[in-house]
Amino acid sequence: MHLPLKVHRIREENSTFRTYIFKHDLRAKPGQFAMVWLPGVDEVPMSVGWQDKDEMWIGISKRGDCTTAIFDQIKIGDRLGVRGPFGKPFELKEGYKKIILVGGGYGTPPLLFLAKEAREKGMEVVVILGARSPEHVLYEKEFAGLGCEVVNSANHNGKKGHAIEIFAERMEDGKVDCVYTCGPEKMMVKVAEIAQKNGVDSQLSLERHMKCGFGICGQCCIDGTGARVCKDGPVFSGKQALSLEEFGHYTRTGSGKRIALE
Repeated sequence: MHLPLKVHRIREENSTFRTYIFKHDLRAKPGQFAMVWLPGVDEVPMSVGWQDKDEMWIGISKRGDCTTAIFDQIKIGDRLGVRGPFGKPFELKEGYKKIILVGGGYGTPPLLFLAKEAREKGMEVVVILGARSPEHVLYEKEFAGLGCEVVNSANHNGKKGHAIEIFAERMEDGKVDCVYTCGPEKMMVKVAEIAQKNGVDSQLSLERHMKCGFGICGQCCIDGTGARVCKDGPVFSGKQALSLEEFGHYTRTGSGKRIALE
């Protein structure tokens, strides 16, 4: 059932990305998602970017019919239909002391929620933020406010850096218990490969076209495995992801058409 949640606040992060804040506890865990419904338009999956007893954040990028309509129509005080939470979350294993988070552009929101939980558990958290330009870097101040070490690859040491290069360097600095990433799939391939090369576990949040959100329709199944991203994911281990023939190579539209990843 959809919950008709009232939009409490809207944060304009940049020209194409907003954070919609609700006074509601969805009881989500980091890495899980919600299905967001705009009646008369469509329903889309969105990662939960923050959750505590008072507020839930959902970051929305203006890039499709439904998200564009949300940008154009939904104001503070309006309501959106929300159902969830769904999916397998990130796992912070007992004994972890240091983790690295690699966020790529608009894939960053679930990592903020994860950083919050990790810091509450006393873990050292290094966050590497990648984006195509400085204005597209998300939640840098929020990560820093949690006590994370933040590296902004869009302005690293006064110049542009590449998130993957920075990540590879940091992996050589010392003991890391696990790496977590969400963003463009080709970036996540590199993160998983570098982590594996260094003998470190990784967890990745994958994105696929979803309709039901809880494993019934099969729309988000991964070729060759039958794994459902909405139910068996969206979080997969790096080892699992690297074994998938389509990972980093192609995805599919809602009609099933195969599309090569850029």
